[in-house]
Parts: sequence; C-alpha cells; structure tokens
Amino acid sequence: MKTFLSLAILVMGISCSTPTTRTEDIIEIKKVFKMQEKAWSNHDLEGFMEGYLKSDSIAYFGSAGVTYGWARMLHHYKTSYPTKAETGTLTFVLKDIHEIAKDAYWVMGTYHLARLSGDAQGKFMVIFKRIDGKWKIVADSSC
Repeated sequence: MKTFLSLAILVMGISCSTPTTRTEDIIEIKKVFKMQEKAWSNHDLEGFMEGYLKSDSIAYFGSAGVTYGWARMLHHYKTSYPTKAETGTLTFVLKDIHEIAKDAYWVMGTYHLARLSGDAQGKFMVIFKRIDGKWKIVADSSC
C-alpha cells in the first residue's frame, strides 16, 4: 500500500507540473472573456476588471489616449458607465488568439454593447500573460 501511495503522489506531482498545451491556454483565456461578459452585463465593473492584472503597470489605449493602472481603468469605467443602462449587455467575438511568447498571447476581436441608449461596438487587441498560474490582461487597445 505504501508503494502504491508513493507512486500515486509521484504521478500527481508530475501531472501538476506538466506545462499546459496551447489548446488548454486558449480555453482558459476564453474563460476570462466569458467571465468579463457576464460581469459587465451585470454592471459588476470590479468583477469585469478581475480579468486584468491588478497593477499600476497595466496599459489601456482607447479613444481618450493611454491610461495606466488598474485603479485608473476602473475609475474610467465607473465614470463612463455609471449605470446598468450604460453598460448594457457585452458580447465578445474572438477573431484570433496567438501565442507570442511562453505564457503570453495576444487576442484580437470585436465587442458589442447592446443598450437601450444605443448600441456600441468596436475592435480590440489585448495581451494576456500567465501570472501565478492565472491568465491576466496586461495591455488593452480598443477602438
């Protein structure tokens, strides 16, 4: 029994340290987008921001120029989308996901906001990095 238990622990240790595949990475990245769609559509802007690295180094490039920092991005969203009517329902369409380095991908796609006040849509490109085992957006450019 001790031999079986030792072997089981060894196998578990090896499988837990096995690098993920590109397919697994893409599945996990897509989960971040699904979580963001749900949070945004529920006017949970803090939840939406969980997809981003919580750091002053994060960069967002949009119509107002470059914004640095997680807290500043959240403030921008809260100011620009103060109510559920402004956030509406968010849908992403991912067009391409490409590995650019170990533990880093860029994602290009479109977004659509369905709102009573008028729909909005645009294009984006984000850079994801795996940090502490979790995929986080470290740069975002939307137009």
